[in-house]
Amino acid sequence: MSNRIGPGVVEIDTLLGGWERVTAGYLIEGPAPVLIETGSQSSVPALLAALEEHGVAADALAGIAVTHIHLDHAGGVGDVARAFPQATVYVHEKGARHLVDPERLVRSASMVYGDLLDSLYGRLDPTPTQRIHVLADGEEVAIGGGRTLTTIDSPGHAKHHLGLHDSESGIIFAGDAVGVRLPDAGVLRPATPPADFDLDQAVESLHKFAARRPTGVALAHYGLLGDPQSLLQEAEDELRRWAETAEAAWRQGGDVEAALSARFGGAFSHLPEEQRARMETLNSIHSNAAGLTRWLDTTKGGHGGHAH
Repeated sequence: MSNRIGPGVVEIDTLLGGWERVTAGYLIEGPAPVLIETGSQSSVPALLAALEEHGVAADALAGIAVTHIHLDHAGGVGDVARAFPQATVYVHEKGARHLVDPERLVRSASMVYGDLLDSLYGRLDPTPTQRIHVLADGEEVAIGGGRTLTTIDSPGHAKHHLGLHDSESGIIFAGDAVGVRLPDAGVLRPATPPADFDLDQAVESLHKFAARRPTGVALAHYGLLGDPQSLLQEAEDELRRWAETAEAAWRQGGDVEAALSARFGGAFSHLPEEQRARMETLNSIHSNAAGLTRWLDTTKGGHGGHAH
């Protein structure tokens, strides 16, 4: 399933768990086409079928770029790199070693996801070192015909996160740096997972996106959103609300997850149970609470009454 969202930009539904409009990849067309995000390993068959449908031959894909190495974005990299042997794999410098040797990443993912790791996400196959190109901040990936994707180093959600700004469509491919907004849910929720969520970095990354004056912001979860300046401000406001709520509970030695649930848990109460479950699987209050707590312990430890 795919959808053209801009000149030479094709949104591909990578159908995590068979769910529609939850995980997106993006094909940037041109003489040297690049795929942004592979989705999870379990999504690879759907992704390859969509690329074949768009006439992307095995020797034609020039690049595979991931915004970061979480498994719902990069779990398919090893498989997709095998299917497209000419493609360069583009990744943040802090994520590259995990694509070469995924064992540690998969082990930590199995602690987070448990049985869901194999039933929903799959693992991550290694990518040969010589296939990988580490992207520096501000580096340009040439699509051909003068079209480029410019890297935006955008930590906060993860230290290995980068955005990509398309010179032709003006769209920024934002990964998870702006948050998660599933079309069926309609509410923007920040993504603040462990182990390295950092509020100041996350806000600074939003400002970097805004400074580039994009025409739109394409989320991995899910799709192209217009009015980018308002969206980026909304994302910052939401991040600050979640962080303030977490910090107030943390300072009192209270339950951060319960505080977040009380304030934000009702946002999806109108949704059918299945859609609520998808949102919680992808971007749970539990995960956000764990990331915020770790950030508070790391940056504000020693203040307040938090009981370790």
